[in-house]
Amino acid sequence: MAVVAVGSVLAVAGCSSAGDGADESASLRYWLWDSNQLPAYEQCVEDFTAANPEITVEIEQVGWNDYFETLTTSLVGGDAPDVITNHASFYPELATNGQLLPLDDVAVDLTSFREGLAERWIGQDGKRYGLPKDWDTVATLYNVDYVTEAGYAAEDLADLDWNPTDGGSWEQVIAHLTVDANGVRGDEPGFDKSKVEVYGLGLKAKSGIGAFGQTQWSPYALTNDWTYADENPFGTDFNYGEDEYIATIEWWAGLIEKGYMPSYESAISGTSIQEAYGAGRYALVTDGSWNAKAYFSMTGVTTALAPLPIGPSGERAGVLNGLADSVLASTEHPDAAEKFVGYLATADCQDIVADAAVVFPAVASSSEKARAAFDAAGIDVSVYFDAVDAGAFVEAPIADKWSSILAIMEPAVEAVLLGQGDADTLRAAAGEVDALFD
Repeated sequence: MAVVAVGSVLAVAGCSSAGDGADESASLRYWLWDSNQLPAYEQCVEDFTAANPEITVEIEQVGWNDYFETLTTSLVGGDAPDVITNHASFYPELATNGQLLPLDDVAVDLTSFREGLAERWIGQDGKRYGLPKDWDTVATLYNVDYVTEAGYAAEDLADLDWNPTDGGSWEQVIAHLTVDANGVRGDEPGFDKSKVEVYGLGLKAKSGIGAFGQTQWSPYALTNDWTYADENPFGTDFNYGEDEYIATIEWWAGLIEKGYMPSYESAISGTSIQEAYGAGRYALVTDGSWNAKAYFSMTGVTTALAPLPIGPSGERAGVLNGLADSVLASTEHPDAAEKFVGYLATADCQDIVADAAVVFPAVASSSEKARAAFDAAGIDVSVYFDAVDAGAFVEAPIADKWSSILAIMEPAVEAVLLGQGDADTLRAAAGEVDALFD
């Protein structure tokens, strides 16, 4: 995630154009970062413009790792799109600086969304800055053949526990699933951690690894008597200096030292966690629901889902997040842009997205249709739904200055993973985060 450059968004002056009315011709640009969803949204655009021939919409696909950096550049250069896919953790900065249009006047049935999603997009000023498009959370995905060969069954993975002292049964399974070049498992005498063929647990680089950790350390820290900040949304006292967080990061990084998880150098080498898993390098990964179909679609690998481990709290916890569509204040066509995001937030569009079986739409009825579409594709996504229905989640942090928090915490956690940092590194970074809100 390009987080350092995102901070420069704060320096871009917010502006708004009166623009064309909805009854006049308008040409809109819409940014989307998930290429897997592009065909579905192309169909949504086709349907929308057929019903509104005075409006044209061009979708521009900008990859996640470059998304907010590119947005910063476009805002500075006066070449920003009209409508963007937005992230809950990032929108407060844009809203605070006048770069998003309030969407309170857009006629949308807010009761149609899954519980809690619409409320996440109300800013500190009480205005709405996004209309929900989907929701997501995290689970364990695993290579069925590797798990079976190791002597485990699905039910064994459904009841694992974790703690920062010895890793619990979760670490025991990770160790046993790790295999070196000589076929020796990680929990057997003679295991050579310098020549690992299959790692028990995969590692995803970047992607908010320091402050967010949604698909990395959050399932552990959030069940270890820790949470991101004093409140959510809009916390101002963050907890990255607490012992529970530091113990979690140190245990997690210790999996690299033991040879059970790949080095961070390899994780940032250009090979994604999905590519490494598909190549047979990882037995287990923790990843988001938006990537589930990609794992299940891999040839030569049979994949299944399992719940996250239970932590010292006695609970499971994955981060619950959700994206929304927002209108930039710089648009020359505010009425047309608001009409478009209003359509994107309806079942008419979200049912199309549901049929693609890639993500879970925000509209509750569309979300259930997505679940059926996944089932039809042979992918049982009940683990994700069951976790949310059971309340086994913590909502993604929503805070002002989030890009600055990311820019501080990412290199600190990376230093620990690289063996170049320690608890003092994390505490120093936590102090910098605290200073942002002094």
